Amino acid sequence: MTAEPAPSAVSADPIPIQAAAQVDQDRLWRRHEIMARFGARPDGGVNRQAFSDDEAHARTQLERWTSALGLQGHVDPITNLFFRLEGRRPDLAPVLVGSHIDSQPAGGRFDGIYGVLAGLEALEAIRAAGITPRRPIELVAWVNEEGSSFSPGMTGSAVFAGAEDLESALQHRNWAGETIAERIGPMLRATPLAHRRSRRVDPFAYLEAHIEQGPQLEAADVPVGIVTGIQGARWFDVEVTGEAAHAGTTPLGKRRDALSGAVRMIERLEAHFWGAGDPDMRFTVGRVEVGPGAPNTVPERVFFTIDFRHPDRKVLSAFGDAIEPICWDQRGRCAVRVVETQHSAPVTFPEAMTDRLARAAGALAIPSLTLPSGANHDAKFLAGLCPTAMLFIPCRNGVSHNPEEWAEPVHVAAGARVLTHALVDLAAA
Repeated sequence: MTAEPAPSAVSADPIPIQAAAQVDQDRLWRRHEIMARFGARPDGGVNRQAFSDDEAHARTQLERWTSALGLQGHVDPITNLFFRLEGRRPDLAPVLVGSHIDSQPAGGRFDGIYGVLAGLEALEAIRAAGITPRRPIELVAWVNEEGSSFSPGMTGSAVFAGAEDLESALQHRNWAGETIAERIGPMLRATPLAHRRSRRVDPFAYLEAHIEQGPQLEAADVPVGIVTGIQGARWFDVEVTGEAAHAGTTPLGKRRDALSGAVRMIERLEAHFWGAGDPDMRFTVGRVEVGPGAPNTVPERVFFTIDFRHPDRKVLSAFGDAIEPICWDQRGRCAVRVVETQHSAPVTFPEAMTDRLARAAGALAIPSLTLPSGANHDAKFLAGLCPTAMLFIPCRNGVSHNPEEWAEPVHVAAGARVLTHALVDLAAA
């Protein structure tokens, strides 16, 4: 087996510039508007959760567009969706480009879907420029990136990269008790032209475009960000168990109040994390459930989640390991169970890949700056499999996971042009 050459610095070849010039801002914007109809909310946002009917309809639309371009679709066992632009050497490992279609329950029009549509626009621009790349390029839509319904997220990329076993992933349940395995059928029926792919096609490289989900690019008035890496994340489920009792008759000293215990835990955890004075520290309690939920009953059970992130591996380890002892110390007369549901180490993208994107932006006279990603992305799992890079475009006020999420059309197109240039150059290797 011949070893693949490593992706190298961007060339001075004018062909990538010709392809980038074919990016159609209006076409790309219209496709965003069409995709926003699937799961549309009255407030202008999007609720298109993973494995939902709305996501299935969006996948059908994507298949229509790719079929019109003559791209062959493929779907793997976890229902990641691939569309292949064939190269002159079909035997070579493909370059992958894409992101995800699913959204948060109160999401916006750009998170995830921008990377898919920018990748599609890049393939259409390459076709319009009359270019047949040396190696294949595949557009990919990863499944369940958000994890808002089936937790944890990034299921499709994790299974693809071998970070999670397929059979285990198929048993993940949503709040309604459904498993992913039970939702596979509707996803497959949504893309009837896609061939089943039972084995992974190992990629040569992976590129992902995304909105920044932060304020740096907008503040700097720069249209493209070159992402240096993704900070590490540890997620926890905490369940506090006490005893239900009558609120009017049970003395305070006799109570096993699960909510009081949970409040003490959260206060102590916040003091521990925020008190570190580390500007890179991210600690969030994002979901709290209280039962039985009656106003005159002492709470018997509280469930809450923890999302902790940091770019330094040692800090991620030390502070994450402190969560369970702090919860135990603050439990009082209650019982507590702490389960870590996700642990992903920080990732640094290869300099050769980030340089490629930066030089592509320079060749197109599009200003750029480098920055890390505070949010997780599918690129995190792909980085363990092949050379990987990401680019960001600005989002208004840094707002994301919110119906107010917004990106300017000119920035949407600028990011797609840089992506197109880099794809052409990578696929020539």
